[in-house]
Amino acid sequence: MFKDQVVAFAMGDPAGISPELAARLLTGEVADQAVMLVLGDRRVLELGARHAGVELDLPVLSAGELGDARPTRSCLVDLGHCDPADLQPGVASAAGGRSALANFRLALRAADAGYADLVFFTPFNKHAMRLGEPAYVDEIGFINRTLGTTRSGSEFNVLDEVWNARVTSHIPLSQVAGALSAERVFESLRLTVRTMEGAGFSRPRIGVAALNPHAGDGGLFGTEDDQVILPAVERARALQMAVTGPVPSDTVFMRAVKGEFDAVLTMYHDQGQIAMKLIGFDRGVTLIAGYPFPIVTPAHGTAYDIAGQGIANPNAAQKAIELGLKLAARATGPRDDVAMPTFAALAAGALEGGPPG
Repeated sequence: MFKDQVVAFAMGDPAGISPELAARLLTGEVADQAVMLVLGDRRVLELGARHAGVELDLPVLSAGELGDARPTRSCLVDLGHCDPADLQPGVASAAGGRSALANFRLALRAADAGYADLVFFTPFNKHAMRLGEPAYVDEIGFINRTLGTTRSGSEFNVLDEVWNARVTSHIPLSQVAGALSAERVFESLRLTVRTMEGAGFSRPRIGVAALNPHAGDGGLFGTEDDQVILPAVERARALQMAVTGPVPSDTVFMRAVKGEFDAVLTMYHDQGQIAMKLIGFDRGVTLIAGYPFPIVTPAHGTAYDIAGQGIANPNAAQKAIELGLKLAARATGPRDDVAMPTFAALAAGALEGGPPG
């Protein structure tokens, strides 16, 4: 079903379980579902294969050898920018962060230029990435700068039981209420519906979490639920979206897990993350939607505590790729309105941190 799709496969933090996960995925069933355009350092992937106890059969190319055409078979583009001998397993470093950022930057630009249909990355370590690039805050900000877009995407956490979308993300809790507006809540609902329909849901049922205790209790504990969230919910209902809320946040996930909702829209990061990680920490998928192509990764982190031990579980990473392929299959396909830059030019820009060549 996905044989013609290309996954821009960015290798994540080299000091964690990312190398092992990459090797397991590239020798597992998911590798047969699409073309894997793997971006990173050959030495890091070989290290991961040794940790995983697997043998790789993957052509290794330079960026120049890929030329200016989409790959037709899986391959590794060796960027030669990260020697594992210079890293300490389980320890964040500027070198590791820079390599992960370069891989991610190239994957994003490859998908944007038409070389790939989606972006997948093995786990990043935010501390390492900030060591490598002090301006780094989170993936969405990095994506916006890399693609030169002014319209931000949104992060979803996905489990078999329930999806979680959120209105605000990586901002201080003290700023959440002021960042909410009826328009922003409504746009988050509309993106959630559109994204879930792309994943195969028909009229997804969404529970909208209240901001305040008891959904504000008639204004006793705050007015945002009545004055900001409810108007957005009513607007969505008028457009025939299956939306309920605001629902007190101490019960909304319980109702979702019992089958009442397919997704929960939360107002801030930890309002959803705590619940989702309690439900299925090692099974979750993170999806970044709202861009011309899906961006996916396992929801768990770099697991520095088990780096190099050969026990990393690839299930969540495999689910991430499968979700990305499903979403990409419903997208419009590669752009054909502009000439594709050479892959060597993209790679040079990604390594330098500057604009695409």
